[in-house]
Amino acid sequence: MKISPERVAEIAKLARLELDDDKLTLFAGQFESILNYMETLNELDTSDVEPLYSPVMHSTVLREDVAAKTAERNAVLSNAPQTDGQFFVVPKIV
Repeated sequence: MKISPERVAEIAKLARLELDDDKLTLFAGQFESILNYMETLNELDTSDVEPLYSPVMHSTVLREDVAAKTAERNAVLSNAPQTDGQFFVVPKIV
């Protein structure tokens, strides 16, 4: 696919980029290379390939999201400067 510097200038304008003529020509060549490579990839037969989240298998480092009681109320409230016996007491803001 041929990408002209004028086409790159249109894209740059949409992205609010100011590019000189050398950059427009450089980026036109780079866009063209990228699109040609994408056309090459589109020629591959991937009909037997399962869609992947990632090409690398990852194991999660996070624990299961299971509700569990991890601390007693009295133990948590004992660290607060002021409580009413059930909740933290904080200064009124509004």
